Amino acid sequence: MGQPEFAERILVIDDNKDFADTLVEQLDDLGYSAQAVYDGAQGMEAYSKGEYALVITDLSMPGLDGMDVLEGILAQDSKATILMVTGYGTIETAVQAIKLGAFDFIPKPFKLAELEAIIRRAFGRKDLEKRFSIFRGLAWGLAICIPIWIALGYFLYKFFIK
Repeated sequence: MGQPEFAERILVIDDNKDFADTLVEQLDDLGYSAQAVYDGAQGMEAYSKGEYALVITDLSMPGLDGMDVLEGILAQDSKATILMVTGYGTIETAVQAIKLGAFDFIPKPFKLAELEAIIRRAFGRKDLEKRFSIFRGLAWGLAICIPIWIALGYFLYKFFIK
C-alpha cells in the first residue's frame, strides 16, 4: 500500500525480525510510514539519519537493549517519542522506562487496536506540544513588542506632540 507523503514516520526496533516486519506491515496498513531495523545499534543509526515521529523499540535485545536505545535516542533528541514493547516486562521495568523518558510501555502480545490507541495519543501529545510552542512564541513576541511600542508612543508624544 503506497503511503501519502505526509504519513507519520515510525521506526520499529526489534531483534525478532518476523515480529518487526509484521508490525511494519500493520502500521503501513493503518496509514503510517514504518521502517524496521533489527538491533539497537541499527536503531540508533537509523534514528540519527531519519526524521521519525515515533520509535517503537523492544526492551530485550542483544547488544544495545531497549533501555540503552531509549537513553541514546533521548540524548540525541530530548523530544523524541519512544514506545517500549516487551514480552518480558515487569511493573518495575515499565516504571523505570517511563522515568527515563519513554512515552509508554506495552507488554507483548498486544492487540493492534491497543497499539493504535497509544500511537494516536502520542501524536496527539506531539500536536499539543507543537501548538503550545507556537503560542509560547507569540506570547514572547508580544511581551517584547508591547514595551517597545509603549516606549515609542511615549517618545513620540513627549517630543513631537507636546
